[in-house]
Amino acid sequence: MKPRGFSVVNAMLAAWLIAGTAHAADAGPPGAPPGPPPEAVAACAGKSAGVQVSFTGRRGETVSGTCELVNGVLAARPAGAPPGGPGGPPPVN
Repeated sequence: MKPRGFSVVNAMLAAWLIAGTAHAADAGPPGAPPGPPPEAVAACAGKSAGVQVSFTGRRGETVSGTCELVNGVLAARPAGAPPGGPGGPPPVN
């Protein structure tokens, strides 16, 4: 007969591994920049590229920007943000 505590530990370990794998799947490829925040995506839902929008940011601030399609995702790019994502335009090869 196996000790009951051993099976509880196994169940907890399995749950932890599954949760970590699910989170890693959402993160994208290693080294890739993060995608736009959900608030920026929601602000452009049902709109098209070039539309001016505003939304409440993660810290409660009002963010104004323009809907842009980047990597297949329509999201608000804050006014004054560099083109191409957080670090500026992608490198030219």
